[in-house]
Amino acid sequence: MLIKLQLLSLAVLLSAILTAAETSYKVGVGRADCTGPAAEITFMGYAKANQKGCGIHLRQFSRAFIFNNGKNLMTFVTVDACMMNHPLKQAVIDKLEALIPKTFTLQNTIISGSHTHSTPGGWLKDVMYDFPNLGFVQESFDALVDGIVRSIEKAYKNQVDAQLYMNSGILLDSNINRSPAAYAYNPTTEQNKYEYNVDKDLVQLKIVRAKDDVPIGVINWFAVHPTSMNNTNCLIHSDNVGYASILLESSMEPDSLPGKTSFVGAFASTNLGDTSPNLKDPICIDTGKPCDYTHSTCDGKNEFCIAFGPGNDMVESTEIIATNLFKKGKELLESTNSTEISGELRFIHRFIHMPSQTATYTLSNGTTINVHGCRAAMGYGFAAGTTDGPGEFDFTQATTTSNAFWNIVRDFIFPPTKEDAECHAPKPILIMSGAIQVPYEWQPSTVSIQMFQIGQFFITAVPGEFTTMSGRRLREAVANEITSNGGPNNPKVVIAGLSNVYTNYIATPEEYQLQRYEGASTIYGPYTLPIYIQRYKELTKALISNTPITDDSEPYKFPNNLMSLVPPVIFDASGWWNNYGDCIVQPKESYTIGDIASATFVAGHPRNDNMQEKTFLNIEMQQKDATWKVVATDADWETKFIWKRQETFKPISQAEIQWKITKKVNPGTYRITHFGNYKYIFGGIYPYSGTSNSFTVST
Repeated sequence: MLIKLQLLSLAVLLSAILTAAETSYKVGVGRADCTGPAAEITFMGYAKANQKGCGIHLRQFSRAFIFNNGKNLMTFVTVDACMMNHPLKQAVIDKLEALIPKTFTLQNTIISGSHTHSTPGGWLKDVMYDFPNLGFVQESFDALVDGIVRSIEKAYKNQVDAQLYMNSGILLDSNINRSPAAYAYNPTTEQNKYEYNVDKDLVQLKIVRAKDDVPIGVINWFAVHPTSMNNTNCLIHSDNVGYASILLESSMEPDSLPGKTSFVGAFASTNLGDTSPNLKDPICIDTGKPCDYTHSTCDGKNEFCIAFGPGNDMVESTEIIATNLFKKGKELLESTNSTEISGELRFIHRFIHMPSQTATYTLSNGTTINVHGCRAAMGYGFAAGTTDGPGEFDFTQATTTSNAFWNIVRDFIFPPTKEDAECHAPKPILIMSGAIQVPYEWQPSTVSIQMFQIGQFFITAVPGEFTTMSGRRLREAVANEITSNGGPNNPKVVIAGLSNVYTNYIATPEEYQLQRYEGASTIYGPYTLPIYIQRYKELTKALISNTPITDDSEPYKFPNNLMSLVPPVIFDASGWWNNYGDCIVQPKESYTIGDIASATFVAGHPRNDNMQEKTFLNIEMQQKDATWKVVATDADWETKFIWKRQETFKPISQAEIQWKITKKVNPGTYRITHFGNYKYIFGGIYPYSGTSNSFTVST
């Protein structure tokens, strides 16, 4: 009897130890500069070939979070970039393998793009996505890889015992639905389940260091497009979510410069497909009248229908939305009502070939039908753009009929088959991208689906932009699958948008019928969402049951030599009478609060060095001992680094540095310093610096 009791006690003790091990987490946080080439590279997002970089307002950062229970290690990364794609993720994993062997894989790493539209493009490799950049841009690709790898390295080295908490709260006046006409196509009974036609919940995962209960990081998810900065902007910018991250991090460590805090606070993308931060209703900028509700046109033309706000210009609007995000994130961070997370760490990943996928879908009348995917294709409504950034030519949203002229152009390059047209109906196909492999893949056919379990918190990584209702359906399906397969009760499911692979949009089958921008950009046909829901349900079941799942396809392998028509920097010149770094326009002798101090320097091309973890500028304040202290860099909201050629085809260039003097600036003596690199005509890249005259700031 005694032996039985001892064995029972030992079993109970062993169970308690195993349970404690499951709920004991080591967590690491890391942030790194991943800023790309700051000039003459087209931005990714609005697909405007003439929207090329001309400097920096906010730097790009990669923020990494590692979760480790001794049995499984998982990494979530959110990057100030428009999206993510497989070749870049694979490059990150390959580089990490050389640095930290047998630790990071495609399966245990999620990389999610924040979806800012104001960062250098040309790095996705797929022809369709790099076309506005005139092909592949190695500089953009390398900058992101280097920054992401450094952020993960830092997080790996920074692992500490930690507790995890989850919380959420309603955030108003920060997003609207930019395609309400399409949203209204969803079943009325489904719409009635929700108060708003966009998600208003901001969800937070908080990381607290165990030894002293100090927060070391948070990840926030909120459904808003980072398109406060519009397609006229030419300064690298992480937009509303990026600035919200900087505000949150700086609030935790006010004495640190932006990007230098040990606390890492991220605002990551989720199901933002049909959301917009531009809160004022779209208007016809030529007349001031409201746009057509269904087509977003003005007298039949889309280019004049634009949404603005809530500020008077894009910079003020960015600041307002970012501040709203920051305040809600800080409120949740400081809340005592968070729920502690405990339980398993698990991950699962699968590659699937979307055109060959099948599923079932129940129509609103109760009929269940068999559905299948299509080869990738873009519709006419895609070319119309959105009210955040209209497209070109005579395309309009909500177009379900084709045009003879554009069909001739299409058929000359990539004619769709009868089966393609029937599969995508009612989408009129403009670009049959899934049929083209010249010079290589135009859009992905094989996609990545992935999930993380962190106790009762589940991160569902999706390869594109799910609309509001698409995201709601996916979250509900995953949550039901978790509980029905013996997973945690009341699981919290978040969608990590634009993760691992980019496949444009995922609208509901009902929204797809109208063919607004989101539906026209749903590239695998009208039943893309039901297919994803069925595959994610299978993924969830395998995750909860700890059952392996096999890939049904492999990602496309790009050739080593990719097409690029982007001219390199040939050489720089300073002119006959100047040296690099000379301040040719000095600041005024004195400024007051609200002024903008500025100085202009003879400069080299910013593409000579992205200055990652460094800066193109310093704002310096003179101290009592006559030394100078850096009070701002090009990662600060108040500064702008603006580069321009003196003449279009000449190698002489200038850098203007602006500093907005706000109420938080102390009176005193200041100066502006510029750093850069120039390319010598006979080879070699060399650093230079220059400093302005000093000036005073008074209240």
